[in-house]
Amino acid sequence: MKFLKNTLAFIGGVILLLLIIAYVKFDLGDKMDKASKLDPKAMGAYMTMFDAVLTTGRATDAMVRRVKIDPEVSTEDVVEAMKSIATDANMLQVGDSRMAEEKDAKGNRQRYIRILHYCSPGIAKQFIDYSLAFGAFMPCRILIVEDNNGDRWLITMAMELMLFGGHTLPPEMMEKAEHVRSTMYKMMDLGAKGDF
Repeated sequence: MKFLKNTLAFIGGVILLLLIIAYVKFDLGDKMDKASKLDPKAMGAYMTMFDAVLTTGRATDAMVRRVKIDPEVSTEDVVEAMKSIATDANMLQVGDSRMAEEKDAKGNRQRYIRILHYCSPGIAKQFIDYSLAFGAFMPCRILIVEDNNGDRWLITMAMELMLFGGHTLPPEMMEKAEHVRSTMYKMMDLGAKGDF
């Protein structure tokens, strides 16, 4: 019993010593103080991303949201549905980049790749005024891509870290950011079914 008590005391002492070393070496106190000032949803957003990295082994997969397109729905119907939803939400389609058609110049079948760009100029300006770095994420993009099995997917950047990953955005900006996120996600969810 005395041996067990001494062993547990020793282990506790080692753990305490390691915590003190970590605190001093990595300045955990300062980091914990800074972390406490982040948006309340920040840690959940980071953990969700980290779980995806652990699952896939790829950070890129952890930073996107994807929706499979119904095989019965044509790509053009998907595009029209998304355009209609964007228009209803006061977002403009500002670009359409056709990276690869279904057939190359010689008529050989290839993977379909297309990127649609959407923006709300008023919201974009407000976010760039808040931080120039937001401009690097604009315009919002939705990738239409065919996988190796011939299934088509809609893929966009997961916006949770942008919204909640730092200090809480001012209420008016948060409302607009959530509007953009919900619009983009709605465009994907309904567009994949050809619905609007």
